Amino acid sequence: MKKRSAMIVFASLIFILLTACGEQSKEDVVQKLEEQVEKMSGYKTDASMTMNTGKEEQKYHIEVWHKKKDYYRVKLKHDQDEQGSQIILRNKEGVYVLTPALNKSFKFQSEWPDNSSQPYLYESLVQDITKDSDSTFEVMDDYYKFTTKTNYQNNKSLPYQDIYFDKKSYQPVLVKVYDQDMQALVQVQFGGFSQDPSFKDEDFDVQKNMASAQTEVPVMNMEGEEQPFMVLYPNENMGAELVEEQEVDLEDGKRVILTFEGEKNFTLVEEKAEVQTTNATTAVPVMGDPVQLEFTVGNMNNNTLEWNHQGMKFYLASDDLTKEEMIAVANSVSGTAIK
Repeated sequence: MKKRSAMIVFASLIFILLTACGEQSKEDVVQKLEEQVEKMSGYKTDASMTMNTGKEEQKYHIEVWHKKKDYYRVKLKHDQDEQGSQIILRNKEGVYVLTPALNKSFKFQSEWPDNSSQPYLYESLVQDITKDSDSTFEVMDDYYKFTTKTNYQNNKSLPYQDIYFDKKSYQPVLVKVYDQDMQALVQVQFGGFSQDPSFKDEDFDVQKNMASAQTEVPVMNMEGEEQPFMVLYPNENMGAELVEEQEVDLEDGKRVILTFEGEKNFTLVEEKAEVQTTNATTAVPVMGDPVQLEFTVGNMNNNTLEWNHQGMKFYLASDDLTKEEMIAVANSVSGTAIK
């Protein structure tokens, strides 16, 4: 009996030792992630992002460059719209969104990316984990998985996310962002991840990036055989109805003002986007924050949302819509023109 008891105790000790020397705890992994973010001088990574927040699935290829601490270059290339490619830059002068097809750069008064979750930025993912005391942790065969709350300042309809890290390298592998019903609406799949790369001074320069991007995305030709002006109507009206459609003649085209009234009143303005002259060097100052729509990066400022898409400029204003509702309306203004 004593021999059997001794064997049980010995087996229990072996199990405890194997467990202690085996899988990392949640605290161990979090500490390792924080240490890696702290010691890295920067990184380069590629990712594919799929968005299902509207009627049709939207896909992006994303290229991220980050130089510690405040230098970022995020290139977003839409799968179905070559001219819709954009670059988000942050350097010592500020935050910029570059739209090469319009030869325009917009300068934001913004704390991006620190003021909101960014599913394609490594340090943002780690920050979301460390800030959520209720986050859950799971050890998988090849990955560490965290389930955390998100921090989307302009979109509270995506409150949760799963973040997967490689068990050997602690590099991000996959992010799934969920709605309130735990439906995955945004997914980011990471490709190659290079730590501590070397950067040139011009890698985060506005004009250098604009010129480089325009070799891939030519400036739009808004003259000649251009597409006719087609008014687009939102498929998501938030209970409002179109009560007025006003057309205003401009010097080089027209502007259409759509007025919706009902449960939530709002106004949608559409016009041809102006292409900046090829020798333009000044960024257009804007108030607000960059916000990722399904098909482009827009500008959210209090009760207004502006964006450019396929040669058109859109302006949405409302005192009634929440920021989440404004994004939903904007995302529905795409495709065929229907009332």
